[in-house]
Amino acid sequence: MEARKRIGVAVAGFCSALLIAALFSLLWLWIHRQRRNASKSKRKDVEKGMGLAPFVTGKKGCVSVIDFKVLEKATGNFGESNVLGEGGFARVYKALLDDNLVVAVKKLDCSGLQADTEFENEVNILSRIHHPNIICQLGCSSEGDAKLIVYELMENGSLETQLHGPSRGSALNWHMRMKIALDVARGLEYLHEHCQPAVIHRDLKTSNILLDANFNAKLADFGIAITDGTQNNNKIKLSGTLGYVAPEYLLHGKLTEKSDVYAFGIVVLELLLGRRPVEKRPTPQSHSIVTRCLNSQIDRSYQT
Repeated sequence: MEARKRIGVAVAGFCSALLIAALFSLLWLWIHRQRRNASKSKRKDVEKGMGLAPFVTGKKGCVSVIDFKVLEKATGNFGESNVLGEGGFARVYKALLDDNLVVAVKKLDCSGLQADTEFENEVNILSRIHHPNIICQLGCSSEGDAKLIVYELMENGSLETQLHGPSRGSALNWHMRMKIALDVARGLEYLHEHCQPAVIHRDLKTSNILLDANFNAKLADFGIAITDGTQNNNKIKLSGTLGYVAPEYLLHGKLTEKSDVYAFGIVVLELLLGRRPVEKRPTPQSHSIVTRCLNSQIDRSYQT
């Protein structure tokens, strides 16, 4: 009986050791794969940057300054047929350079102080951060009030267009939606946990999440992003997009990394439900995606 007990203990110990070894092996493989993917992404970004070398005319800090005329020509004189998207102060164009390198060019109208500030802010922040789930800035340019930022091209456009455009999300299966959510989470983790000081995006939304040819998601549009420790500056105005702004920021001006996390939660709800954060509906109860989910949860609790 005693011998059987000893054998049982030995077998249990061996199995436990084997399980721990297997878990460590899986953990090592996962870390190795993550590092390899990050290295590949970084190498691709470097290669794209090197592809722009013939058009570089100087440096703005550590950012390459590209000949304005070259970018003007590459976008067909900023022609309508090359427009990829637009926002408050900017339009984004597809640009084909002479060496067949295709990039995206954001053109900002900086006749106003805010647009000029956002241009400087985005160029400065993106020059300091590098991650597979953050858009890669390849260079910048300016002429008069027109300021340009050059990025890698994201072939599948914005998550907003994929979810709410003509296809209504048909190109995104559940596996892809989960992967996009994880990509965004990794991008935010990098900004909040690995940047020194931490970066708060302040305008995370589906239109600022871009998808490459393989539907890998990257955070974009850092015009109003700030670094942790500067959010209490009186000069910083309340910013963001209706439906994505955290209640504590909207009501009390309290801005932290958690404000981005709230916006991320809204993005996840959009991925799950295929609805916009705020929609015009006949009843106020269904006006907000958050209200809709809370009401559904309350109804379910009453039913049980």
